[in-house]
Amino acid sequence: MTDSGAGGSGDMKDTEPLEPPSPRAPSDGPAPGAESPTREFQFPPGVSPGAPAAAASDIDGVRFDDSPAGGLLSGVRAPAVPDVPSPISARYLFPTEKYRGEWRRHWVHLMPWYIIGTLSTFIMGLASGMLTKWDNANRDTALSVTVIVWLLILGFVGWKILDWYMDRFILTNKRIMLIQGVITRSVAMMPLGRVTDMKYSQTPMGRMLNYGEFIIESAGQDQALRNVPHLPNPNELYLQMCEEMYEPEAVDERMAEPEEDLIPDGEAAVPGKSDGT
Repeated sequence: MTDSGAGGSGDMKDTEPLEPPSPRAPSDGPAPGAESPTREFQFPPGVSPGAPAAAASDIDGVRFDDSPAGGLLSGVRAPAVPDVPSPISARYLFPTEKYRGEWRRHWVHLMPWYIIGTLSTFIMGLASGMLTKWDNANRDTALSVTVIVWLLILGFVGWKILDWYMDRFILTNKRIMLIQGVITRSVAMMPLGRVTDMKYSQTPMGRMLNYGEFIIESAGQDQALRNVPHLPNPNELYLQMCEEMYEPEAVDERMAEPEEDLIPDGEAAVPGKSDGT
């Protein structure tokens, strides 16, 4: 084939067409004349042929992060937070308040009582075995007293477990609250607007078991919420509280319009690919 275009050398050789490549074709794309799937894609960015038409601006500002080690959004969403308050905490919320979540203390908060219950059971078993071999008229009385003391200790441990279950740390768009007690209730509250400093600390055991102690400073005297130990998922809870204090509008927008409603199920935009290709 002879090609002697303008400015050409006139050599007899096979050459590419002199027309410039299409501005849409990538520099490392297939040779001209070959069928390229990228040439067939003429849809706007962010819209696939099979998906309903939607402007890319509809999802601007929404943070998507499905990776295990995601950013702020994935850190906040890690804890399982109920959508509605439990009956224990609902009675302390007023109608215009927006509920964000509630948490019980980490199970390590009960560790001393677990140890006491286990040791008392071991000691009771050892003492009962020794008393059954004791040849004395007061043996039955001593054995009964041992069992009664053991039951009282177990009852106290059970009471502490119930108290742990009833305790709640609550976050709303206006304040944080700490509810404690079973028969005698104690409700401590601090407005988010008065929080001047907040941090959490984790011991080596806390890092392994994922709990920490929150230290909250306010613009005033010492508050009942200054030290809150043994809160679970401290990093995620810290980020959620900070976002609630500094970006409440972003939280409201995300809560009002879930991400799942913005992407059709089973269909996603794949740039450079059309149906049947």
